[in-house]
Amino acid sequence: MAKSILLAILKALMILIFTGWIALWLLKPTDLWTRKWKGAEESARTTVFGYYGLDFAVYTFPLIAVAIIGLVYLDLKGREPSSRQAKISPGAFSNPLVVSSFIGVLSAIEILAVFLFIVFLAWTFYCHISNDFKKLMPIKALKLEIWQLKYLRVATRFGLLSEACLALLLLPILRGLAIFRLFGIQFEASVRYHIWIGTAMLTFATLHGASTLFIWGVSHHIQDEIWKWQKTGRIYLAGEIGLVTGLVIWITALPQIRRKNFEIFYYTHHLYIVFLLFFLFHAGDRHFYMVFPGIFLFGLDKILRILQSKPETCILSARIFPSKAMELILPKDTSLKYNPTSVIFIKVPIVSKLQWHSFSITSSSSVDDNTMSVMVKCDGSWTSSLYDLVQAELDSKADTAKCIPIAIEGPYGPDSMNFLRYDSVVLVAGGIGITPYLSILQEIASAQSSSRYRFPTRMQLIFVVKKSHDIFLLNSISSLLQNQSTERWHLKVKVYVTQEVQDGLTLREVLTDSSQVQTVHFSTECSNYATYGLESSLCIAALAGFASIVFLVFLICFNHIFVPSQKKTSNLSKDKTPSWVADILLISSFILALICSAVVAIILRWRKLKSASPLVPPKKGKAMDIETSSALEEHEIHFGGRPDFQDIFAKFPNEMAGSEIGVMVCGPEEMKESVALICKQNSQGVHKKKPHFSFHSLNFAL
Repeated sequence: MAKSILLAILKALMILIFTGWIALWLLKPTDLWTRKWKGAEESARTTVFGYYGLDFAVYTFPLIAVAIIGLVYLDLKGREPSSRQAKISPGAFSNPLVVSSFIGVLSAIEILAVFLFIVFLAWTFYCHISNDFKKLMPIKALKLEIWQLKYLRVATRFGLLSEACLALLLLPILRGLAIFRLFGIQFEASVRYHIWIGTAMLTFATLHGASTLFIWGVSHHIQDEIWKWQKTGRIYLAGEIGLVTGLVIWITALPQIRRKNFEIFYYTHHLYIVFLLFFLFHAGDRHFYMVFPGIFLFGLDKILRILQSKPETCILSARIFPSKAMELILPKDTSLKYNPTSVIFIKVPIVSKLQWHSFSITSSSSVDDNTMSVMVKCDGSWTSSLYDLVQAELDSKADTAKCIPIAIEGPYGPDSMNFLRYDSVVLVAGGIGITPYLSILQEIASAQSSSRYRFPTRMQLIFVVKKSHDIFLLNSISSLLQNQSTERWHLKVKVYVTQEVQDGLTLREVLTDSSQVQTVHFSTECSNYATYGLESSLCIAALAGFASIVFLVFLICFNHIFVPSQKKTSNLSKDKTPSWVADILLISSFILALICSAVVAIILRWRKLKSASPLVPPKKGKAMDIETSSALEEHEIHFGGRPDFQDIFAKFPNEMAGSEIGVMVCGPEEMKESVALICKQNSQGVHKKKPHFSFHSLNFAL
């Protein structure tokens, strides 16, 4: 009872603080707020905190506080599955409302969020422009006509819209400090929000920069203004450098480049440091505090992720499948627990010392205490190099292959097993998209003997592959398929091989052909450490609070030391200190806060490693042959075409149990859109006797 009350208080506190932060953004464009805030900043100048402390406390810290409270909330909530009885049907909010090949699959709540954000941008733009046009003042350095002056103000306000987008840009890609986890949205799913916001931000920034250059051009002042690095006010050159950097990042992130040349995308994306630095110099510290929450959380999150991936561990073994895919077996500490569909980020220094790649975990921590596994399929230069490295060790015919060091970050995953809340579940996978479902099926199978968890009574796996050798990706659950209990749950597999035509081949014949799967064991001499995972949510929350306090202390001290006091000086003396000095002090305070937090995190990490048990290599042995079972005979395999989802879903009322069916899709976008469209059509209208399909899209890669 006390825990429920505390959770309710924390949730109410988060809602209150977040609502207040949103209210600040709504009030900021108004003339009333401008007058009141200037007075508040002037009053704060005479205090020990200064205007900078006030700006940080009002504009920046609320969102940091939400992240801290959210981590405490998630820690208290723990790993508790949702109760089906207490569940409210998501209805129009979670199911697809718009299915388009151009924008993908959108739910009602996503459309509502986008609409409200557009309304907010329109409100901000309108308030600023209406006030600007009422108070048009000629610029002495630029002799502009009225229309040019008005257009210059419009260009300036486009910059503020870009600033609003920047405030949200980094929030969707947080991992350990992920605010989106509070809404049940995981990192790999929220990446597309980062793409949307980034595109909007650079659109407004380009309009801002291009319109300003246009006015300078028509007024014949472009040569004078474009290279200016002003002592005070907006630094034009910094804005130009930031815009060019942002455009380079955006262009190299386009799907056409990212998919074919991932390395170019990966390395140019690290130019975000240059972009943020020159944005600060261009906009000034007062504007920077508005966008600082996401940057602050991202910086701390990045530091903690780097430390968490140390020390390196190693690959224990690998199973190579005929489809140029392999399953890597990695060591983990017995205390590390994660939920199905979790992902980890992997770096193999032998292949690349800088690149990290995400992979879905295919194992279950409820089944495997000392190891976890991921599936890697050749789909680029990095994965091909790793595959060739493992294949070369296999071809060497050595009893034990050489040690391959590997750095692991994560796992990151859902805080609850929501897929257990449905009466029945349909899993639709395309190719390597099967990987998240391997962990789901193992988790459900292991939970059969537990009364704590509720799980679906019937499940159906629809697996679409190009060639029959891709079916070997099911190898890790082959024993589950033949030994499933028919009393408490039932699983049926339907495999569709689209580019082959064969007669008489059964799923049993494919999975029992163990000669197609090769195993190689690696030495562990290069590392004696397992994967220990992230620090606890409470620990991360404490580090975020500590970093905030340290930042504020350094900021106050630096400003009192390096910036002349404003108490007794005239207004003219304010111009003697360049505006970029405050920017440098802000950056320095932030860096020192991150360093202090890193030192504390290193100490905590060292204590954890000191008390941890050493890595235990798995026992070697021959691969187990799968016994022939009648359970494998009921599964279906179809050749020569894609599945007819319309026909498959029409049969669900007879094949699946319950009134609510969870539909999860992981695969190509075309497949997701096809299934989403059918779920949308089946969920329209009110049909009491008709089962409700709840659509969920999963991602196996970013």
